[in-house]
Amino acid sequence: MAIRLPAHAFAGNPLSLAKLVQSPNSALDKLKSLLLEGPAEYSTPEVKILVLRKGRPLVRSLDPVADSTPIWRLGWISPSQVKEVSLDSFVYLGSGKEEGEAYWAVDVTDAATGRLGSGSDGLHFVELRTLMVAADWADAGAMGELSIAGHARALLDWHRTSRFCGYCGTITSPIDAGRRKQCSDESCKKKIYPRIDPVVIMLVIDKENDRALLSRQSRFVPRMWSCLAGFIEPGESLEEAVRRETLEETGIEVGQVIYHSSQPWPVGPSSMPCQLMVGFFAYAKSLEIRVDKAELEDAQWHSKEGVKRALTVTDYGKAQRTAAMKVNQICKGVDQGQSLASDFKVESEKHSPMFIPGPFAIAHHLISSWAHAESLPGDQFSSASSL
Repeated sequence: MAIRLPAHAFAGNPLSLAKLVQSPNSALDKLKSLLLEGPAEYSTPEVKILVLRKGRPLVRSLDPVADSTPIWRLGWISPSQVKEVSLDSFVYLGSGKEEGEAYWAVDVTDAATGRLGSGSDGLHFVELRTLMVAADWADAGAMGELSIAGHARALLDWHRTSRFCGYCGTITSPIDAGRRKQCSDESCKKKIYPRIDPVVIMLVIDKENDRALLSRQSRFVPRMWSCLAGFIEPGESLEEAVRRETLEETGIEVGQVIYHSSQPWPVGPSSMPCQLMVGFFAYAKSLEIRVDKAELEDAQWHSKEGVKRALTVTDYGKAQRTAAMKVNQICKGVDQGQSLASDFKVESEKHSPMFIPGPFAIAHHLISSWAHAESLPGDQFSSASSL
């Protein structure tokens, strides 16, 4: 069945919501002292580090009890375990609710970190997409950890791709505990702020409101259908992007465009991995489909009843349990494979000619909101109104 969530996956970061009890720069001073001081200082438990390698966060998995599903959690470590990493490589994620509690992330892809994440200590680097599927969607703690991991990956990826000033080409340096960067040329000194790529994602609906336009890309697993999506051009509004992308990819002309909700998406393609998905309902003014084969494998109108059936017979809980077991095996060093194919074997015993992305994706909520005739344009994610 379609699954309802109190917030989108990767949203609701508990660190960003927590009241800051210390400034980023004071937290940086403390981290610096911990990295430079002797071993006695390394016992400070309130300073926690999340390490990532090639975009994969370090995690641990708790073994299942009886018939329960394994639970993964972020593998926070102490500063002493990454003391060989440059201070400039750390980014401040936020503070906890207690005084002195600080959370950091660091990319150790090019660092010598010994056996960290080898599985011998119960910790392993796991693909964020796999963790996304494996997270217990009913567990607020698990979803909070997922959003922290997504934030860390997005911030570290921004550091990787903003090494040089876009104004003069000089190398940049981190400031404000890694939350900003600044050109190192004294004559320039431009400050650079984290950026993400906005993407419109839209469910196109016919005039009678009984069919939705769904598409397939060649990279999709077999029989998966989803919403149209596309990047925003300079000087273009969100609504204009929805209309243009729909027309370019499918030949369908769109009229009214209504906002639904938005979702951070730090698991995009390698060329643009960190995106903000901005979701809309869009009402078609034409019906004839002309697919741009350079963009899509196919696009078709699907009836509301057909979509309901797909949502009903797809076992999203099975997908979550399968992925959670996979993470558990990876953390034990048993399964080093990171293929996502098995994560999407989500069908129940009943067969459907199609299935919809899982509840970790905004596409799921756009489609299920429409299929189950909930009031449009909004639901629990938004007090949406027509833009």
